[in-house]
Amino acid sequence: MPGKVRRIVTGVNSAGRSCIVSDTLLPTAAVAAGAPVRAGLWTTDSAPASNKGTADPVPAGIILRTPPDYRGGSVIRVTDIVPDKQHAYDPEELRRRNCKTTPDRSARHPGFHATDTVDYAICLEGEVWAVLDEDETLMRPGDVLIQRGTYHAWSNRSDKICRMLFILIDAEPLANH
Repeated sequence: MPGKVRRIVTGVNSAGRSCIVSDTLLPTAAVAAGAPVRAGLWTTDSAPASNKGTADPVPAGIILRTPPDYRGGSVIRVTDIVPDKQHAYDPEELRRRNCKTTPDRSARHPGFHATDTVDYAICLEGEVWAVLDEDETLMRPGDVLIQRGTYHAWSNRSDKICRMLFILIDAEPLANH
């Protein structure tokens, strides 16, 4: 699964018939051979979402924020998590992407963050540790983690890239969190 992600989008043509609206490799920008991919695949701005029209909310395959841009929205992306020894997390970058961070959690792992979302995190390839305040667990291909607005980090302690699929859905903030 290395490299860009193929995204196929369906729609309805002028005759009211289902069709493929686009078939694209994302992100559209060049990705160096072997470099990790972070491909934004789609976003919605409400629930229920509208399936009308052919507008592409992520034409270049780049979503700058981690959570959805809109209350009631969603985000789906594929992210390659490189080995920890090859990547320096920047807590300030996480804040710019609208993630919550705290100095004590960043000291434990600089990728610690939280968002006001429920996330479906699916390991597609490789392995990664899901690190929480009190626990951690190793995820392998096929494993699914339901991330419910809690502080967490992804720690790749292997020598290979881990490819994850993330679906984030807007959620009410946790109290006292």
